[in-house]
Amino acid sequence: MPSNEGRGYVLRRIMRRGMRHSHLLGSKEPIFYNIFKTLMEEMSGNYPEIKRAEALIKETLKMEEEKFLVLLDRGMKILDEEISKIDKILPGEVGFKLYDTYGFPLDLTQDILKNKSLQIDNQKFDELMKQSRELAKKNWKGSGDSAIDDIWFAIKDKLGPTEFLGYETGQAEGVIKTLLKNNEQVRSLKTGDEGMIIVNQTPFYGESGGQVGDSGEIVSNNFKFKVSDVQKKLGDLFVHYGKVISGEIKINESVELKIDIERREDIRAYHSATHLLHESLRRVLGTHVTQKGSLVEADRLRFDFSHMKPITSEEINKIESYVNSMVDTQSEVKTRLMTPKEAVDNGALALFGEKYGDEVRVLSMGNEKSKYFSTELCGGTHVRNTGDIGKFKIINQSSIAAGVRRVEALREKQLEQYLKDKEKLSDISAQKNEEVIKILSEKIIKFGAKPNLDKKNPNEIIKELTKQLDQLTVQLILQDKTKNVISDETIKNNKVRLQKIEGLPTKELRKLVDKGKKDLGEGIVIVFATNEDKIGLAIGVTGSLTSKYNAVDFATKGSEIIGGKGGGGRPDFAQAGGTEINKIDEAITKLKSLI
Repeated sequence: MPSNEGRGYVLRRIMRRGMRHSHLLGSKEPIFYNIFKTLMEEMSGNYPEIKRAEALIKETLKMEEEKFLVLLDRGMKILDEEISKIDKILPGEVGFKLYDTYGFPLDLTQDILKNKSLQIDNQKFDELMKQSRELAKKNWKGSGDSAIDDIWFAIKDKLGPTEFLGYETGQAEGVIKTLLKNNEQVRSLKTGDEGMIIVNQTPFYGESGGQVGDSGEIVSNNFKFKVSDVQKKLGDLFVHYGKVISGEIKINESVELKIDIERREDIRAYHSATHLLHESLRRVLGTHVTQKGSLVEADRLRFDFSHMKPITSEEINKIESYVNSMVDTQSEVKTRLMTPKEAVDNGALALFGEKYGDEVRVLSMGNEKSKYFSTELCGGTHVRNTGDIGKFKIINQSSIAAGVRRVEALREKQLEQYLKDKEKLSDISAQKNEEVIKILSEKIIKFGAKPNLDKKNPNEIIKELTKQLDQLTVQLILQDKTKNVISDETIKNNKVRLQKIEGLPTKELRKLVDKGKKDLGEGIVIVFATNEDKIGLAIGVTGSLTSKYNAVDFATKGSEIIGGKGGGGRPDFAQAGGTEINKIDEAITKLKSLI
């Protein structure tokens, strides 16, 4: 997939060069997604995945070209304007601005200049790129795990892979091969020590493929070790993390390994539900849907997938109906070992970008007219019968990146509890007015405030109390420095207030902008407020600066980055929205660069 890093970035650069040439030839609309049909006819014989992913590829090509044509149009205006001011060499600052703000790769700018017998100041461009990278490095926080990579390589070379027994059993015997404490190998672990254990074989599943690691205990006559997590290092070295509850553990000791069976059963059921969900999404939304990530825990599942827009209520109902109908069939789940080619030939869904060995596990489930409903390659643990999954429901959906959506779902016990809690909330709203007034009053008193009960009409009292509670909640958010982060900076001699705030209703944004303007006296105020999976963006520009800066332009550009559809307002105040919360920092960086 085209992206901003690695091989995805190389792909995007190649695509954009081709798209620019189609633009030069007079094409003002996306055309590459139409050309794809010819490519598919020519090459799908040797590359069958091209045909399987037709819908995803066409949608991605179209979206990439639509975005690039907008960037190209803006960038070309700036470039043409700057070219008119120079003789032979374009300043490096202009090239960097085109790259950093408008997505113009250096080679594209060079390409355009070359046709006009011009050059760019590469030295200045490289200097600005270096500064940008150094800033990125300062902000980067690594995993902290690289320091002990050498240890895992040494252990793997000595011991070889751990044999996994967890598909067949939840309890097994083994021999302790290595003990670690504070990321160093030790001869023993004693009561109270936190450490890691590696055995020759284990029933514990190591976190992978979205499925979390098992928990449980490792015991012998001499000790008891509580396992809190299991991770796989270097692919197949299973490391058991936990704490010694009693006794002393030594290397080469024979032990008994017992997983938490109840927790494993819940995890297995959620993992199998994920497979049914994946196929259901493809059937309802289209075959462009492919998995982009997942999390399978004992009390919920989370599934990320490629799709360009929110799922409607009607579509969610259809998806749930597909999953629950397969659960109701109570059909056996079948696992087979095959080569990757045999698996795909048998209809297994392989994930793009995943690496598979010489032999893969093929998981098939759901009885549908003597055929399997879902067939995928998967190394996780699963139920033996679809009936073990229980009732299934999607409880939330959100956008996590451009073209990637996330759904969260519950089953059986967790779903039952969720529905009970929801019913309780519904009951509160249906209670008598007096009870509602009591509940609201108690909440207000908890804030240390006194509820206003002067009005006579119960409905008016409820309305007033609700308003008071909203105001107190907002005050609490504004006082919380972890949820309300304010940064005052000076950019190009302009005072700029940047504010990020969590859990604030959009209607409160105007007040924050007005306060920011008042505090600065003269300057620009930029506020991002998140509330559930939505973002509110508000921009304020004080009177004397509106001749130079337009709040609507800032709101529009910020909204584009956070997945919105532009903004509206006046030169001194504008608002916009979006859904991609993980892009807020990127939007702030862009808005600062525009100032």
